[in-house]
Amino acid sequence: MESQFVSVSYVNDTQFMGFNSRAEIQRVEHRAPWVDQQKPEYWEEETRSILQEKKFFKEVMKKALHIYNQSMSGYHTIQRRYGCVVLPGGYFSRGFHELTFSGQDYIALNKNLRTWTSAGKAAKRIRQEWEKAGFAEVVKTYLKDECVELLLAQLDYGKEILLRTDSPKILVTHKVRTDRKITLRCVALNFYPAEITLTWQRDGSNQTLDIELVDTRPAGDGTFQKWAAVVVPSGEEQRYTCHVQHEGLPEPLTLRWGKDWE
Repeated sequence: MESQFVSVSYVNDTQFMGFNSRAEIQRVEHRAPWVDQQKPEYWEEETRSILQEKKFFKEVMKKALHIYNQSMSGYHTIQRRYGCVVLPGGYFSRGFHELTFSGQDYIALNKNLRTWTSAGKAAKRIRQEWEKAGFAEVVKTYLKDECVELLLAQLDYGKEILLRTDSPKILVTHKVRTDRKITLRCVALNFYPAEITLTWQRDGSNQTLDIELVDTRPAGDGTFQKWAAVVVPSGEEQRYTCHVQHEGLPEPLTLRWGKDWE
């Protein structure tokens, strides 16, 4: 079976471009929630570029498997993660470029954008080839120029969506456990951007509590969800408060079970 190649591009937490080699049409596609503002030639050029990238990855995979005396048959993965961070005003802050083979060997460009860190025999061998070819300088140029230009363009195209703030809807739920203790869960819904802080306090202080905190999850409608839970003795629920901080809130919120915001 032909290997599968998937590429996705994000600005903040929002996908704006994608490619899947097993799709019916072999073409880079606009996938942002805002209107496509690029000319057809742009997508043709992006498709040519991504097909070259596919070829590059296949060659890297062959090298890695050869080093470990493995064949291309079977299940193997190679994943690259790269991007840039831009400061207000459009200034480059930092960039990153990481390559992982089958979840083990990896190569990462260091913060200085000049040298590499690697782990694993295959990664070390390929890193040496990249160092000899001066590949770090190529990546550095891309991250500081093209990546920044692409990011700023998408921020402009999608500013009404990307630069908005949706305040979280907060609620505290109450559930009796089999051991008669109580699980209090502080739930944040429908918020954007994804960055949020949920914490529990007992008697108003940051005591060490056994808190279950899930990762922030996309809700499927462009907003996010998150919750934090704590187990407390029955009858002591009012001693515990949930504290929420988010960009969409004018000030941090404090909530108790069964009571309004404080």
